[in-house]
Amino acid sequence: MRRDSIFYKLFQQSPSLLFELLTFSPVNAGEYRFDSVAVKEPKFEIDGVFLPPETQNPGVIYFCEVQFQKDEQLYERVFAESSLYFYRNSARFSDWQAVIIYPSRSIEQSKIYPHRSFLNGEQVNRIYLDELGDIRSLPLWVALMVLTTIEDEQATEEARYLLSRSQQEAPQPENRAIIELLTTIMVYKFENKSQREVEEMLGITLRETRVYTGNQGKK
Repeated sequence: MRRDSIFYKLFQQSPSLLFELLTFSPVNAGEYRFDSVAVKEPKFEIDGVFLPPETQNPGVIYFCEVQFQKDEQLYERVFAESSLYFYRNSARFSDWQAVIIYPSRSIEQSKIYPHRSFLNGEQVNRIYLDELGDIRSLPLWVALMVLTTIEDEQATEEARYLLSRSQQEAPQPENRAIIELLTTIMVYKFENKSQREVEEMLGITLRETRVYTGNQGKK
């Protein structure tokens, strides 16, 4: 499953989603915007950056990394990227924090002792999606993130539930956006199924939600 693009779309649609995962969030969390940046010399790519509004005093910048495969040098890279970007833009921000999202603890790199100051402090937030609780009790946007980690057998049932819940709880056009993203997740998750089969599983028409697999010939 192409999770990077899914999470990018989730954060792009709802930047405040990041702060629903954190214990503490800025008072102006709803005004943050999501972006991705490149840090040159050396060339780094930061998955996601959450920028505070520029109309106020310098605020906290949040760096986000979504990690679904084990990388034994993830922390070295993330902390280097974050520190370098903050160094070059320190006049714009008062502080920085990093948020690293894992499907489970088993994906986290083994060598963490050298980074104990960061990991045991308040500057780095590690989120394990499988520890957030029952998907049905989570906020809708957070539940979409957790849906990417659920086994296929259970995913269909939970997707149907979230679709029904979205129609009841979310106002338009938020409901529309949730349906589109949820459907995208299921299309990616069931790559071996035709579009018609995925439609039948969810009880909705993909064409109505403007989601296309890129392979209309499979229908």
